[in-house]
Amino acid sequence: MAHDQFHAPAVQDAAGGTHAQLALAFALTLAMLVVEAVGGWWSGSLALMADAAHMLVDAGALALAWGAAVYAMKPADARRSFGYGRLEVLAGFVNALVQVLLVCGIAYAATRRLLAPDSVHIQSGVMLAVAVAGLAVNTLVLQRLHVHAHVHDDLNTAGARLHVFGDLLGSMATVLAALLVRYLGWDQADPALSLLVSVLILRGAFVLLKRSAHILLEGVPDGVAPAEVRAALAAADPDIAEVHHLHVWQLASGSRMATLHARLCQGGDAQRVLRAIQRVARERFEISHVTVQVESSECVDPEHGDAHPRVP
Repeated sequence: MAHDQFHAPAVQDAAGGTHAQLALAFALTLAMLVVEAVGGWWSGSLALMADAAHMLVDAGALALAWGAAVYAMKPADARRSFGYGRLEVLAGFVNALVQVLLVCGIAYAATRRLLAPDSVHIQSGVMLAVAVAGLAVNTLVLQRLHVHAHVHDDLNTAGARLHVFGDLLGSMATVLAALLVRYLGWDQADPALSLLVSVLILRGAFVLLKRSAHILLEGVPDGVAPAEVRAALAAADPDIAEVHHLHVWQLASGSRMATLHARLCQGGDAQRVLRAIQRVARERFEISHVTVQVESSECVDPEHGDAHPRVP
């Protein structure tokens, strides 16, 4: 049995760059939350109040993501032999769940306002000014998080970005609603656009839920075909007779891992085979950690109950 020793520099480096971006996003979101809450109360705008409530949850989500990014930098220890990198996936999963609950609350409030259109008078001037400020702040925050998440394939930042993207959509809808209320007198635009934004946010939340749950369930990474990996590793060295019991998964975003059994031909060079398997896994499939069980005779795996006869 041998393996390519696992270290967590990739996860830790990504986390190190992440926490500074998330700290800035948290500070800006918290400040804008206060402005929108006051502006929504003053103007009577449901869209602003909904966006303020959205930002309240987002501030908590960004704080969670920030903490996860900082904690993910901790090295491996006796209880967490792979380190704490998977915290960023868990944070992304929790953020997506919270976003779904938030959307349900906004949709409920918007529906009630649509059924009682004369219940609130909206001061569109205040609503418009606050919405424009929120749009500017959210655009800045989203741009910073988008660059980092794209470069590092970071689900933690992706979860935070989803919340900020929801804020951005909310600000855009609030600006549009304020213009419609101010210049067309259509007060229903406020709850109607809030409802539309809720539907758009919900789609992104489900996408993130699916991605993070797939990693937490140790699913095969996107773009990786196990049959192709098995064939490539079996052809990595002429001393390899067969590769079986292959498992490929991700510890965290961009951190692929694999375990497999490699049966050698009679007299095969085990060390050369190991180096070949590790090279192909790393260069062709970006698998950073490979654990290989080398076999020179039949394999009886208690888990699978199958046997592979020895090939001379």
